[in-house]
Amino acid sequence: MMELPQAFKEKMERLLGAEYTEFLESYEKERKQGLRLNLLKTSRKKFEQEAPFSLSPIPWTEEGYYYGKEDRPGLHPYHEAGVYYIQEPSAMAVVSLLDPKPGERILDLCAAPGGKTSHIASRLQGRGFLAANEIHPARAKILSQNVERMGIGNCAVFNETPDRLLGHFPEYFDRIVTDAPCSGEGMFRKDEAARGEWSPDNVKLCAERQAHILDCAAGMLKPGGTIAYSTCTFSPEEDEQAVEAFLDRHPEFHIKEVRKPEGLSCGVPQWGAKERPELARAVRIWPHKTGGEGHFIAILEKEKAEGWEDGRKRTYPAYWKDRKALRDYESFLKETIADLGEDSALSRLLDGRELTLNGEQLYLLPPELLSFDGLKVLRPGLHLGTMKKNRFEPSHALALWLGEKDALRFCRMNPDSPRLAAYLKGEAVSLSQLAEEESVQGAGPADKGWTFVTVAGNGSGYPIGWAKLAGQTLKNHYPKGLRR
Repeated sequence: MMELPQAFKEKMERLLGAEYTEFLESYEKERKQGLRLNLLKTSRKKFEQEAPFSLSPIPWTEEGYYYGKEDRPGLHPYHEAGVYYIQEPSAMAVVSLLDPKPGERILDLCAAPGGKTSHIASRLQGRGFLAANEIHPARAKILSQNVERMGIGNCAVFNETPDRLLGHFPEYFDRIVTDAPCSGEGMFRKDEAARGEWSPDNVKLCAERQAHILDCAAGMLKPGGTIAYSTCTFSPEEDEQAVEAFLDRHPEFHIKEVRKPEGLSCGVPQWGAKERPELARAVRIWPHKTGGEGHFIAILEKEKAEGWEDGRKRTYPAYWKDRKALRDYESFLKETIADLGEDSALSRLLDGRELTLNGEQLYLLPPELLSFDGLKVLRPGLHLGTMKKNRFEPSHALALWLGEKDALRFCRMNPDSPRLAAYLKGEAVSLSQLAEEESVQGAGPADKGWTFVTVAGNGSGYPIGWAKLAGQTLKNHYPKGLRR
């Protein structure tokens, strides 16, 4: 039997009563694994036709699936192409209940490693502005890498405290995810470290930290906006009681009623200090009741302020206006990216009104991004590439943001192809080695230049990186840090 902290077991027995035995037994069952589709790159219909995995739908997330215990989706090239994100199933409920809409401004305040950020981006469909923040530098780097892998173009990644963000973004966001650091009780089954670090004192410490983070989030939310407050813990001190205390401090908020799909339970008013009936509008996910590890979610809605307008004078980043210096970049685009009309990727990339240069690094900034002067920014937007002397070198992020349809030249390889395996190892690929269906498309034998490498799907392929065609060789430009 899994060894659980004794004080934790005693607390859960007091809370659950007759359900405690079933709860305890759930720790001996094999946990379910999940993946969530990236709707920026695929659809449910397309993926279900091409997926080499045993899949069953997760009831509370339309783009979420359980996969079979024999499946290894993290090793499949679709993972490197950002087609899906491997995520604990109960965690997928947070963004589903928040229900972001294309065009909104959204903040993921405690974002690493990027599961909820990528879920929000998938729902935004490239429209609107997404800010993803992580206070710990190492985790912020992982967050930034996942933003890149998932092909997200309208996201800025910050490494800041909530207080400093509040100073830059007062009453700015339509929705905020606050997946606050917690005691991690819902992760005990998969994380031995979480079990070892747990203590009643740590629960109290987490509750205090969560209160401050929530207060900062409240200040960054527009009137009429919503906060998704979530934890992966069962402790009422961090859940019902934390929300109750927040409502006492912020009477302009209330808990929003949400539809609870199969597997989701209600919050428990009796576990609050004041037993507010509206705590039942919150959501709990229990490991003994469904295929998830454990989560608490409350959707907190801020009252609309009659006649409110954002009257603050906002400042925006300085864009790069040196059109002459852009010639190498524009030449690259015209030689590499297909012209699909005024709403195409090429049109957006050529517009240039939202370009900024950081040293030699060129970025396309989200149109809603405010000035980030004084903030620690890891990724101010879509990293386009490097401005080198007399040439432009595209970034890996640009390849993953674009679709195969955007490519003037591409080489589509099969997921199980030895050529693709060699490419992911960093090796050059000879055209003579390609299978018949893997030929370079859009180029004659004498052509040269930047080429998309894509992994075949049902119909069009998924971009996975760059190669440079020279004669009969695809020279490898897959990032060294990602090579297998």
